[in-house]
Amino acid sequence: MRTGEAHLESLRDGRQVYFLGEAISDVTAHPAFRNSVASAAHLYDYQSDPKNLERMTFRSPGNGQAVSRAWQLPASYPELVQRREALTEWAETHAGFMGRSPDHVASCISGMYMGIDVFESFDPKRAEALRNYYHYARDNDLFLTYVIINPQSDRSKNPHQQTDAALTAHLCDQDSQGITVKGAKMLGTSAIMANEVLVTCIQPLTAGDESYALSFVVPMNAKGLKLLSRKSYELASDSRFDYPLSNQFDENDAVLYFDEVKVPWDRVFIAGNVGMCQKQFYMTPAHVYQNYQAQIRLEVKLRFLAGVARMIASANGIENMPQVREILGQLAAEAAMVDALVRAMEVKGSLHGDYFIPDANTLYAAQVLTQQLYPKVIHTLRELAGGSMIMLPSGIRDLIEPEVADYTLRVQRSPALDPEQRIKFFKMAWDAVGSEFASRHTQYEMFYSGAAFVTKGHSNRTYDWDRATGMVHRLLASYDLEDEKRKWLSTNSTKNFTYST
Repeated sequence: MRTGEAHLESLRDGRQVYFLGEAISDVTAHPAFRNSVASAAHLYDYQSDPKNLERMTFRSPGNGQAVSRAWQLPASYPELVQRREALTEWAETHAGFMGRSPDHVASCISGMYMGIDVFESFDPKRAEALRNYYHYARDNDLFLTYVIINPQSDRSKNPHQQTDAALTAHLCDQDSQGITVKGAKMLGTSAIMANEVLVTCIQPLTAGDESYALSFVVPMNAKGLKLLSRKSYELASDSRFDYPLSNQFDENDAVLYFDEVKVPWDRVFIAGNVGMCQKQFYMTPAHVYQNYQAQIRLEVKLRFLAGVARMIASANGIENMPQVREILGQLAAEAAMVDALVRAMEVKGSLHGDYFIPDANTLYAAQVLTQQLYPKVIHTLRELAGGSMIMLPSGIRDLIEPEVADYTLRVQRSPALDPEQRIKFFKMAWDAVGSEFASRHTQYEMFYSGAAFVTKGHSNRTYDWDRATGMVHRLLASYDLEDEKRKWLSTNSTKNFTYST
């Protein structure tokens, strides 16, 4: 059973992480990363706690050891629900703010494995590589991330049409031992705290893009792999009192550059097949299963934000105003809608071979709606709070220095909270709604599943249009013009009509 300490130790592996122009030797200790890395490690401690073990884990068929339910392959509706309940508990430990926790890409790999027949028909050797990798990752309870988007250059052109055709990670050589990859991929969320990375492309590829049509896994310390970190919100939030979310849940994002990284064949699932890159997601349960996990996490996050809204109203003494009750009722309905959609995915689920998977169209409907919903919820919390989240002390030192603390506390009043608790709460609310960390989360929730036209396209593709239009056709077929003419003439033949201008 993987523990938090075991996970921390696994990250001290010589990976090449670059931040502010320097190579970081140990992400578990560096102030830009250590708290978020500890939050990831806590997930393993939580599931290995004897009190939680039965709910959070299942016995691996491979070695009989307890591993995360993130790797579980449900054979029935009750097993799917059982897995969801475990993922919900995990998400509640970080209020849904760790978007790329270990259960996300575990869901992707598990979904690919559930569609192993697609890989078998493509290439039995690549299918065997995927099968063995799933067993390895499951039995070692690995934390995986993925990079499935190409660097943004000229978005009107495909990878092979770019001015620099070597910009994107591509196959630059291969031999009997494996393939060699050079170029960049994004968006490596949680890459600095993961064990290994799935590298592939979810964006449509065309003829000419064969060298970019890859799917493989490498450890984060693979020779030649460089992690280029974005700005650390954790580093800028040295006080948990001032920034309780930024300080511990900034999972970080990174561009991954592959400087002629060698990948052995037993870690390669696709090499040079454009069509298969799409099939691995959409002809297997992978895309549905990974985004089902994301909706479970988002359900938790929206519940948390609804709680923040209710406490804003209480702290400001406005919760009984009719217009505020209306706003809270709307928020409650929206949070409940996501809750209902997650459960509907399960109830409407079906067997894919031996495995019970969520309903695809309900999932895509949830993605379309929640992309629109998240920024709306954030805006609603801003409206409720008004200036409450702005006129706060500059930092915790304002509550420590005696000559300042008295004045600071004197002006912070609430009918529900004492001054110190009021400051603590609204600092947290701002970190969820308005800080740089919060702004990144709004952007993330709007685009992690693709641009709006992409998710709407999935919704359109999977909706039962035949059933919908069939009702229209049946109604239209139930009457015709000639019959109506005859009825009208027989009823009105003895009547006289006068027309005038």
